[in-house]
Order: sequence, then C-alpha cells, then structure tokens
Amino acid sequence: MKINCGIDEAGRGALAGPVVAAAVILPSSEMIKGLDDSKKITKKNRDKLFLKIVELGEVGIGFSSHRVIDKINILNATHLAMTKAFRNIETIPDQILVDGINSPIFEYETKHIIGGDGKVDCIGAASIVAKVVRDKFMSMLDRVFPDFNFSKHKGYGTKEHLNLLKKNSFTEIHRKTFAPVKNLINSRNCKDSNMDTSNTNLEEINVEINNWLRMIGLLN
Repeated sequence: MKINCGIDEAGRGALAGPVVAAAVILPSSEMIKGLDDSKKITKKNRDKLFLKIVELGEVGIGFSSHRVIDKINILNATHLAMTKAFRNIETIPDQILVDGINSPIFEYETKHIIGGDGKVDCIGAASIVAKVVRDKFMSMLDRVFPDFNFSKHKGYGTKEHLNLLKKNSFTEIHRKTFAPVKNLINSRNCKDSNMDTSNTNLEEINVEINNWLRMIGLLN
C-alpha cells in the first residue's frame, strides 16, 4: 500500500503568533473516523481526534515565529514550517499530499490538493494537529498579554481583535508586516505594548509548549 504523508498549516492568515505546520502519516491498519478540515470540527472533537492521531499516526511539527514571518514573508515562512514538519517524521513516504496550491520543493513526489483537508484523511489529520498545537500556544499568550484575549481569537483579525489593537496598541507577538498592524504602526508611530517584559515571558511560553510537545511525543 502506498504511504502518503499529509501536510497542512494553521495560522497563515493571522495577525499575530506563529504559523504552525504538521506532517502526518496515518496507519494503514486502523481508520480514524471523523477526520476533516479542522475548522469544520468542534473543539471537543478536534481535541479527541488530535490525541488519536498522535497515538496512531506518525506526526511531525514545524513552527515559524512571528519574527521569521516578518523577516522572510508569510509564504516563505509557511514553506519553512512545512519543511521542518516533514523533517520531523522518520518514514519516507511514497507521496506527499499538501493542502492548497503550493508548497516547498520536496525531494519526493508531491501533489497539491485544493481543499485537501476536507478530502484526504492524512491532510485532514495534519490540519487538526497544526490547529490544536497552534491554538494551545496562542491560548498560553493570555498570561503574557492579558489585554488581548488571544485564547479567543487566536490572533486572527476578528472585529474584537482589531478593536483591541486600536485600544491597546500592538504586542511583540504581532506580525509587524501585516496590513492592520503595519498601518497602526505607521499612523501612530507607536511602540510594542509590554515590550519590557514580553520577550522574557515569551521564552517561558516557548519552553512550556516544547515541554508539552515532548510529553505527547511530538518533540524529541
């Protein structure tokens, strides 16, 4: 049976935080029911599926931070996260299946599938893993930036988030090259809020998320 590796990302369109990619190879011997585009699944079911995928599948995770996104742009940062995720699996697949229309150049056969997270199980699984990991990281940020409610909007440009940006300025974790944040910087010539303490606290969050990933077997 052909071994397929599904790859997808979470957070590409957000205004803050990292973009997270996952690479998943599912077992051929056991089906995981309910796999779909992570955005179409309730949080409760997504968390259950996440644990099942991690238990039964082979999973790799890759991050590109907000700083990397601002430095090399979101497309390249997404490709970098996907490359990291793929390198974190050991099995060599027969084919890599990527959600969307583009990806990094892999040395293995690669197929791009628009809406693949809702069509192909291994891509759906990657979508779920990437979202659960990123959502957990963003929720942790409430302790560093309590005025921004990251646990609710996860850094996306919701009405609430945009209003909080106008009210509170922006934070270290925001993507400074993304239009709403960039426009705010240019219009106010303002500085990051909580800049004095945020870098230290972000390091603590990074350590905590890495410890969690190790605990569930996604990081060596």
